Amino acid sequence: MSTPTQTTQLYERLRGAILTLDLAPGQPLTERGLEQRFAASRTPVRAALTRLEAEGLARRDGRGWIVAPIDLEEIGLIAEVREALETAGVRLAAARATEAQLAAIRTLLDEPRPDDEHTVLRVGGDFHEELAALSANHLLAEGVHGAMVRLARTRWLEVRTPEAREQAATEHRAILDAVAARDPERAADLVARHIRGTNERLIASLTADQRRLRGHGVDIVN
Repeated sequence: MSTPTQTTQLYERLRGAILTLDLAPGQPLTERGLEQRFAASRTPVRAALTRLEAEGLARRDGRGWIVAPIDLEEIGLIAEVREALETAGVRLAAARATEAQLAAIRTLLDEPRPDDEHTVLRVGGDFHEELAALSANHLLAEGVHGAMVRLARTRWLEVRTPEAREQAATEHRAILDAVAARDPERAADLVARHIRGTNERLIASLTADQRRLRGHGVDIVN
């Protein structure tokens, strides 16, 4: 019999394999195969797959499962959801965030770190989620978290160059400055521009790289 801890550990390992593309989009998944790969019993495997399905990372395929393909249309829809949630979030944050909370996020952005896409992705995702949390609306923050999870496999394509990474960092600091200045409309405008620009670059990169990525087993649908 599996314990809650065993189930959570299996979910986190399987989720990590999907987010890092170790399990490629579109790859078939079988319960028996996952049991063998992760040395787990069937109950935590089923629980993990069900949870990943709710996050949009796994999908039922007949009687089995597959890693959810990268869906270009869905990426656009997520950008719309993010813009609605995050602009509302920064407006609330401008009114509700404490100076200590803002200082903590500034520390996150200013902390010296290696200039690589993996670190930038982690910090960027943390920034958007921490900023949403400053709204003091946990439902809004949960929505932003869910959107960032669904984008986790593809966001690395948008920050592959030092120039793109520096642009993301500069835009994050400008957003935080507007919130700290208690200027909700400027903060909302900057967030909207940031999300739209990021989405446009991501879609362009994925579209340009479709053939190459498919050649590496990455399933992309339009």
